[in-house]
This record gives sequence, C-alpha cells and structure tokens, in this order.
Amino acid sequence: MKIIIFDMDGTLIDSKKDITISVNYVREKHYSLAPLSEEFIVEAINMEVRNLPELFYETPKYEKKDMLAFEEHYKIQCTQNPYLYEGVLETLETLVRAGVKLSVATNAPTPFAKLMLASLGVASMFDVIIGADEVSASKPNPEMLHKILQHYKYDEKIDTAWMIGDNSKDIQSGINAKINSLFATWGFSPQTEFTNRVDKPQEILTVVL
Repeated sequence: MKIIIFDMDGTLIDSKKDITISVNYVREKHYSLAPLSEEFIVEAINMEVRNLPELFYETPKYEKKDMLAFEEHYKIQCTQNPYLYEGVLETLETLVRAGVKLSVATNAPTPFAKLMLASLGVASMFDVIIGADEVSASKPNPEMLHKILQHYKYDEKIDTAWMIGDNSKDIQSGINAKINSLFATWGFSPQTEFTNRVDKPQEILTVVL
C-alpha cells in the first residue's frame, strides 16, 4: 500500500487571501490596527519559531475573544477565495486512479479544512482529513500522522508513506513519524534547503508511482 499525507494550506490550496482578510478583521475590530499584507501573513505562518498573536495582534498570547472572532469570521470567509494550485487536481485524480491512499494533516482546524476542500470539490478524494484540534500537539509533532497511519493499519515493512508539505514543520513531522517527506515549493515557501523536493505537483507522480 502507498499512502500520501498532504498538508493543506500552501500545498494543496492557496488560502492566503482569506486568512489575511480574517486576521485583518480581528486587528481592526479589537485593536484598531492597520491591515497586514498577505506576504507578511504567509511569512509569519511559515516561521519555524514565532509568536503569532504578537505578530498578528500585538498581544503576548492569543486572547479568547480574538480566537472566537477569527473563527466566526473565517468560517464564512474561508470558502470565498481559495483555489487549488495548478496541477493539484490532475495529480490527485491520477493518484486515486492508481490506488494510492490520500489523506490530509493540517494545523488548521478540521471543520475549516473539510469545508474548504469540499468547496473545491476534492474532499471525497481523502480518506482522512485531520486538523490540529483533533490532537494534543500540532505539526511538527507526528501525532496527526500517526493517527492517519493507524487508520490505514500502516506496516512499515510492506507499506510506503510520504508526508508532502510546504513548511519545515511538515517535513519534520514526516521525519518524526519515520516516513518519507517531500517539500513542495509551489506554495507558500518557494525556497528550501531540504533535498527531497518537488517543484510541481505532477512531480509527485514520478516519485510515488
């Protein structure tokens, strides 16, 4: 059995516009702060070490009111502008036809991930869609990946699995789960020092099939 676990934001879909709109909504509503750019938001999300409430809202930790306001706004906003990266749909369809098992492990909340992937018509291609709200620790902790591998009754002696993502946290989660990792450069992070990389979604086919 072959298994691919995809990250979502910046790997399967470009969601930066809606994330930015919702972050800026909270900034303005609660703190009267000027809007941040999409570039800043993406760079902040992909930093290995960062304090997002400090970067987004200039607070030392997430305030509950900010989290609730973001989630309430993003629940409606998240399906407005996301799109699949070029080549992703065709790659997923080819993998499904080849019998490869597909799942998603995202640090986004599971309900948002399912909603966004469903709105783009691809949710049914994935056996498991799991977000950070369903585990005790998000990526790079391998807990999400372990839950997916357990779903498939993964046996490292006979099965092969890959984690594919655009972030060092994705790669490290794959390493921590003791499976293969591929860094996707077409999304939020075009630069990487990681040697196992794919520059177009179609290159996944060459590696996996």
